[in-house]
Amino acid sequence: MNNILSCLEGAKTVMIAGHTRPDGDCVGACMGLWHYIRDNYPYIQADVRLEPVPDSYKVIKGVEQIISDYEDDRTYDLFIALDASDKERLAGAKKYFDTAEHTICIDHHISNPGFADENLVLPNASSTCEVLTGLMDIDGISYDAAVALYIGIICDTGVFKYSCTSHRTMDMAGCLMEKGIPYSDLIDDTFYRKSFKQNKILGFALDKCSLVLDGRMIMCILERKELDQFEAGHGDLEGVIDQLRLTKGIEVALLASAADGETSKYKFSMRSNHYADVAAVAAEFGGGGHIRAAGFSAAGDIKEIYGRVEKLIKEQLDTCTME
Repeated sequence: MNNILSCLEGAKTVMIAGHTRPDGDCVGACMGLWHYIRDNYPYIQADVRLEPVPDSYKVIKGVEQIISDYEDDRTYDLFIALDASDKERLAGAKKYFDTAEHTICIDHHISNPGFADENLVLPNASSTCEVLTGLMDIDGISYDAAVALYIGIICDTGVFKYSCTSHRTMDMAGCLMEKGIPYSDLIDDTFYRKSFKQNKILGFALDKCSLVLDGRMIMCILERKELDQFEAGHGDLEGVIDQLRLTKGIEVALLASAADGETSKYKFSMRSNHYADVAAVAAEFGGGGHIRAAGFSAAGDIKEIYGRVEKLIKEQLDTCTME
């Protein structure tokens, strides 16, 4: 396990990519590894290819160098997939994975089947950034790499609140803090601080949400016309699902939002508090994630899709209640 990054020794060109609609752990992992390679392997040409990242993660140095198009046909010596639970989640970067001389996957999603030549998937880890930090030579982690990796850890642990947080998580975060990073400011900037637009959308979503399944689930569906009213994209919905999850008395929170530029395609985000397996629900629609946090995308009539989702969640809740 500790030697998986030894593949860097023989590579001259490396591509780093993560999943579609990158979140904090994905961006942090990709940029953390990018800085680590630049700092310790100066002879390697490393590229990061991701879809455009939310503004809240632009505090990470170097994000402006992320390549967000996939039109060239460059072949890389090594492709490193980070925080992607399956190859299809690489979206436009998938074609570079298919042509690379060697491939590595580093992840923490339990649904990951191990799709690369070499795979390190640790489902008990809080985040891919936690896994990466443990693989790296601590002395070789720069300030900028530490910022990126710390952001990934705090995002996937909900600032160390989620059940995925472990003793090792705190150890890895502590090692990064010792690099002198402004950890309090990073928490505010990437997890709590919202733009005026984000606050307006949060207020709208909270006003629109409903309790269903005898009060065991809270749900909200945001249509395209409603998002357009705020000139909002998917990145502006950061934190909405987490606020819904904090509603007293509920077990599951669900947020469905129209995909950017789409009217009949929706992104579903789900969270559970104690026992419901939302990853199992997401898997029914080709999605994935974790037992307590998962999601998927689906196209079609939103009432029909939501009806299927609610039925599956009800089965989860009823089963857990009986147990």
